[in-house]
Amino acid sequence: MSSSMPGEESTDGNTLPPASLPANSSLQMFYVDDSGVENTGWATFSWIQTTPNGWRAMLRRWLDLRKELYEQFRIPPSVEIHATKFLGSRGRPSTDPAFNHRKQRIQAAELMLSTIAGMPGVGIGTAYRHTTARGSRYAEEKADLYLSLTQHLDQQLADAGNLGLIFMDGTGTDPTYRRAHRALKLATRSIVEDPIFQGSHLSQPVQAADLIAWTTYQHLLRHPGKKQFWTWYQDYLQPLDVNGGPIQL
Repeated sequence: MSSSMPGEESTDGNTLPPASLPANSSLQMFYVDDSGVENTGWATFSWIQTTPNGWRAMLRRWLDLRKELYEQFRIPPSVEIHATKFLGSRGRPSTDPAFNHRKQRIQAAELMLSTIAGMPGVGIGTAYRHTTARGSRYAEEKADLYLSLTQHLDQQLADAGNLGLIFMDGTGTDPTYRRAHRALKLATRSIVEDPIFQGSHLSQPVQAADLIAWTTYQHLLRHPGKKQFWTWYQDYLQPLDVNGGPIQL
């Protein structure tokens, strides 16, 4: 193709318009994790977002937290923080036998949430859906929720003249996530590439997203046996929520 061409050829043979991002455009990085349980009918996707420049400060703050968790609770930095297990009193995350009880885990989780709340230049968000569907129909609803989320984020990025990358917990074996990205119109999409999958045990930001997802799910679910967690979202996360609160999609 000649360099004088005003656009480039897409895979379907149509000419794409040349890139025309504003001079002050930025790349937004979204770390996404899901929550919800089929038998409750809730499905959620939550995220923590930053820019490449903000990523350094975000990760530094979280790594400092991991040092503090070790100094205060003897939780090694290599231990994966998975909220469902951690706050469900499953496993032994600490080398201190006296820690591995519910009260100490709650104290550690609140320290993590307060750290997220104090991170500079980050935002959080949650998209949710409540359904009566079960089995394969629930899985379809959840897949459609992710499709709606990618469309929502893509439109927000386009309106701001920004680009975005999505990092997700998992191995990438579920094709529904790639399908959602590839359903975006190539000529206008602002989310770049397929989701980038990272196991949460290998990614500190994904572990933060997991805690955000669990906390926001408890806020939505309001299980009578978990009342102490109902206000954690308002107490720690809502001021960072880019939408002002969880959005139904």
